[in-house]
Amino acid sequence: MTLAVVLFTQDLRLHDNPALHAARAGADRVVPLFVSDPAVAAAGFAAPNRAAFLAGCLADLDAGLRRAGGRLLVREGDTAEQAAKLAAETGAASVHLAAGVSGYARRREQRLRRALGDRLRVHEGSLTAVPPGAVLPAGRDHYAVFTPYHRAWQQVARRTPLPPPRGLDTPGELTGAVLPTATPTARHLPEPGESAARRAWQRWRTAHYADLHDDLAADGTSHLSPYLHFGCLSANELVHLAERRGGPGAEAFVRQLAWRDFHHQVLAARPDAARADYRPRHDDWRADPDEFAAWCEGRTGFPIVDAGMRQLAETGWMHNRARLLTASFLAKSLYHDWRPGAAHFLHHLVDGDLANNQLNWQWVAGTGTDTRPNRVLNPLAQADRHDPDGAYVRRWVPELAHLPGREIHRPWQSRHRPADYPAPLIAPDATGHRLRAARIDQDPRPGT
Repeated sequence: MTLAVVLFTQDLRLHDNPALHAARAGADRVVPLFVSDPAVAAAGFAAPNRAAFLAGCLADLDAGLRRAGGRLLVREGDTAEQAAKLAAETGAASVHLAAGVSGYARRREQRLRRALGDRLRVHEGSLTAVPPGAVLPAGRDHYAVFTPYHRAWQQVARRTPLPPPRGLDTPGELTGAVLPTATPTARHLPEPGESAARRAWQRWRTAHYADLHDDLAADGTSHLSPYLHFGCLSANELVHLAERRGGPGAEAFVRQLAWRDFHHQVLAARPDAARADYRPRHDDWRADPDEFAAWCEGRTGFPIVDAGMRQLAETGWMHNRARLLTASFLAKSLYHDWRPGAAHFLHHLVDGDLANNQLNWQWVAGTGTDTRPNRVLNPLAQADRHDPDGAYVRRWVPELAHLPGREIHRPWQSRHRPADYPAPLIAPDATGHRLRAARIDQDPRPGT
């Protein structure tokens, strides 16, 4: 009997999983494997909120595999060594892996290829709707601007989603470690796993997404980003499901999935963009530890910024419009280097995806793919536009909840300002690089 190993990484699902489907189609028996690799923590990817969410995703994956006749085998150690050891132990003819885009994922794949040789099968299209490199501009290895990428992306014939497997028949004598556990720092995390992800999609309605995705108080976004990051949902399948629903909201949502693919194809071509400026501007960034700490703690004195930062600490998630304006406040208004801000987000975000997080931060900071690097999101105008009644701020900055209407966004003007709320870090009418309030750009980039 032939046997195949499936190495799960960021594809923790049974539905529309090319690696799992190919393994089941080509072998009589399948061993699903997850390796708990200390190198992940050493690389800074094992933040507490994601580790806790990952543990739940693995438990749900194991339950799903058991219903299909298999089970999840967990091993600890170097991924390449453990995969090669298991292949030798079982006599596996092939080991299947979803292709990644980060430098870490590429190095892991290289180690696996050295250890396994031609037994390694790498499958594109597991993490994105359109694989990186599937569409290319003439003479270049990736698209640097979203609009032409999106036009090309829309023309790609996407594959039909794959069904979940049946009859996996995993050998029962194999031994491994227990499923991992972890404790989050956030008090409220979303329910983990593919089962929860599919329920979340069914509950969420796309009909009003185009109108509400930037409304901070309405919270009309999908909240599917943690499931996409861990591969509990297939981006490819989501495109199909959204297009089946149809309408302006579904079209707007699919556009955001294209933005996600865009960032993945940029990082695949330029892995160093995770830490280096994609387009160097030679900024003379400031460094003020007290200012940075105030930003992290949601104590900047600008309520809309503080609300976003407190939502992040409380839930491990932040509304995407809030991500843009809090990042712009740090990088443009305070003129701090984008990298510490991006690292803070990655430490807390359950959906802390390297491609999306780093490249969105660079977009805001003016060092990334944005063709208008001097764009600044004024926090006061953003608050008036996207939280006009102050409901979002009242939810996350309760000490200001008594302030009426838009007064909540300018507590320094109110005689009812509480004594325990800080004064603004910078003057609200400041000019220059610390707060360019003269012009508010209607940025074409909605929250993703």
